[in-house]
Amino acid sequence: MHTQSHPSSKSSTEQMKEVYLKQLYTLAGRQETYSNQTKAQVIHKLKDRYNVLSLVKAADIPRSTYYYWEKRMNRPDKYAEVKKEILQVVHLYKGRYAYRRITDDLMRKGIRHDPKTILRLMRELGFLK
Repeated sequence: MHTQSHPSSKSSTEQMKEVYLKQLYTLAGRQETYSNQTKAQVIHKLKDRYNVLSLVKAADIPRSTYYYWEKRMNRPDKYAEVKKEILQVVHLYKGRYAYRRITDDLMRKGIRHDPKTILRLMRELGFLK
């Protein structure tokens, strides 16, 4: 005896995948690969409409990875003040300073962080590639 899958469930799965991909492209643009963090953000947006397990399967990430990123999404940004200061320094010097000089300028203001942390934060803010 041959069992046949229900066409309605298959179409709803395909529809869910289509909605997932559309949200992914909207959030991050079309790329070859996407970070697990980006995938988790899309799943988080769609979890009210679709089953999390189905979304995780469509995203091709482990369920635990999704829950890891979901937990981190709700945390406050511990570098918010540093980012604010970086924006002020970049604006002051009209974007001419790289991360080393900005790090020195922040140290003069009493904000001490590793230069590589400043570099990472500047990349997050979109000042460096």
